[in-house]
Amino acid sequence: MNEFDDLKKLFRDEVLPRPDEGARATAISAAMSHAEKISDTFQEAGIAKRLRNRMANIWNRRTHMRSFTRNHALVYGGSLAALTLLVVASPAFLQMMKEGQTGLPEWKNETIITRTSNENAQQIAPNGVAPKDALHKTAQLAPRSAPAKLPTSQLESLLNKSTDGVPDLTSQIAPAKAITGIMSSEPEADSTVYAPPPPALEAGRDRFTDITANPVKQVATDPLSTFSLDVDTASYSFVRRSLMQNVLPPKDAVRVEEMVNYFPYDYAGPKDRAEPFKANVSLMQTPWNADTKLMRIGIRGFSLDGLTKPHSNLVLLIDTSGSMEEPDKLPLLLNSFRLLLDTLGPEDTVSIVTYAGSAGTVLEPTKASEKTKILAALDSLSAGGSTAGAQGIRQAYNLAEQHFDKAGVNRVILATDGDFNVGISDPRELQDFVERKRQSGVYLSVLGFGEGNYNDELMQTLAQNGNGNAAYIDSLSEARKVLVDEATSTLFPIANDVKIQVEFNPAAVSEYRLIGYETRLLNKDDFNNDHVDAGDIGASHTVTALYEVTPKGSKGQLVDPLRYGTAEQPGSTAGEYAFVKIRYKLPGEDKSHLITEPVTAADEMPDAEANFAAAVAAFGQLLRGAEFTKAYGYDDVIALATANRGPDPYGYRAEFINLVRLAKSARAMQ
Repeated sequence: MNEFDDLKKLFRDEVLPRPDEGARATAISAAMSHAEKISDTFQEAGIAKRLRNRMANIWNRRTHMRSFTRNHALVYGGSLAALTLLVVASPAFLQMMKEGQTGLPEWKNETIITRTSNENAQQIAPNGVAPKDALHKTAQLAPRSAPAKLPTSQLESLLNKSTDGVPDLTSQIAPAKAITGIMSSEPEADSTVYAPPPPALEAGRDRFTDITANPVKQVATDPLSTFSLDVDTASYSFVRRSLMQNVLPPKDAVRVEEMVNYFPYDYAGPKDRAEPFKANVSLMQTPWNADTKLMRIGIRGFSLDGLTKPHSNLVLLIDTSGSMEEPDKLPLLLNSFRLLLDTLGPEDTVSIVTYAGSAGTVLEPTKASEKTKILAALDSLSAGGSTAGAQGIRQAYNLAEQHFDKAGVNRVILATDGDFNVGISDPRELQDFVERKRQSGVYLSVLGFGEGNYNDELMQTLAQNGNGNAAYIDSLSEARKVLVDEATSTLFPIANDVKIQVEFNPAAVSEYRLIGYETRLLNKDDFNNDHVDAGDIGASHTVTALYEVTPKGSKGQLVDPLRYGTAEQPGSTAGEYAFVKIRYKLPGEDKSHLITEPVTAADEMPDAEANFAAAVAAFGQLLRGAEFTKAYGYDDVIALATANRGPDPYGYRAEFINLVRLAKSARAMQ
């Protein structure tokens, strides 16, 4: 005998007196009066959407529990007092259903027991048949307003309507074997408890820009390669999160250049601040193709060590909409910003703007020395409502401009899952807005959170067109990397609109392929056009670009030589593989500067940093489908990365090697 057996025996043995007609009439009258009072609640705009969104969030959280059986124990377990309290109201409600006053199906000689908690509600009937919409019909809501009342038939239509693509949960109630005979006045051998299944979860709705890998190009016809230098790292963090869940990431989530640039590299920096960075080039054998060479272009920005850092005017733009309710979203976001506060100087200012349905300023510009006040503002935030992201961005820029520091760094830091659904939500319209605001001198950083409905496409659009960078925060450790360990490179720009153009020598190279940077390609005439936007580099930042090149006469040539093409262009220089040109603007300037660097046979030398970058690039290509890596596999990546790991003070490279091991056994789909 267990506690459920005792409970069943108590119900079976108890003889309940039938209420007299006067008591029944009184109960029915009271119930109807209460129904009229609460009917106003159901008229509140958006009630169906809120009910279903709430249930979806509930079931999303339940997926993190270890077993569905445990869920049932939580639902049906409880004290006898709680059950008894809920049974008391059933006679009047039964009579209402028998007379057709509730719009629910008629039940005969049955007792309904509803046990509710802050998370769920279950309807149980002894014959195993529950009304499909009982779950919503018995919901208890606190009144907020008193709009005009609707007839019961219209109320049912409102509750049963699917909203914003969220399925009607009440139409999918399925049986689940549970406690036998506990709710029946007569013992039954095989009673079934009906419980609603989990609603469709927000999974597989992450949005990424479609990417087609850069093709192999012939030097004879297309010797110039031009692109914007990229310092984003969001792709690597998202890939890591997927692999930690034993699932391969979507192909379009893998941007190889962001994988490579997640890691700092030991490149030589500039000798002085006359030039913000130095170009480092090298040539080596391609690990996955013996017939080609890998050309590495690496740059390193100057360091602010020993220099006075400029003041920061930071506007934290925080998404507090309902989609940010999960633990890996708003709670992680707030802890991330708490870490950021520790890196600021006492005279730096922090403002906070939030958006959920509409935007609002939570904290006017406040000096970082008033840390308690800033933390209190962060602690006051909670998630709820729709996502008026565009309105929030507009208000954050206005606040940054109103308190613009001409001698400092003015930056909006947007933290969101990118699920904008109110106001402007089209990435192209938002792109136009941030492009115009770029002229104001305000930078934009984008921090992405969460999964399931993560809008990476929008994040990239905002960061690439708003003089900013994008990172994906999947853990507090990643927040520390981005906002603490790399705070100077994240927050303090040293060069704007950085572009690279490589001219390959047809006398030495027959083909080339840029690895990654598909979303950063520029037209060849954009290179000298100072009005064309490009990437930005922060202090101490290292950035890497890789080309796979096919030397003249190599067996690795993929495209047939042109029958009528010339073997050599006028002006080509013997002994050079390529000529690298880099354009950049200093912060606050409109005219670009030029750095050049030839790539010669003298640059062919062993380079551990280039080899590790090659291992990361190979891994990214494998995750995207291994179109160019031939028989090169995960074990080869592990061997190459292990042999060239070098100094690894933060353990990033060791973690990478473990991720490659995880990819070997990861599932193709969650």
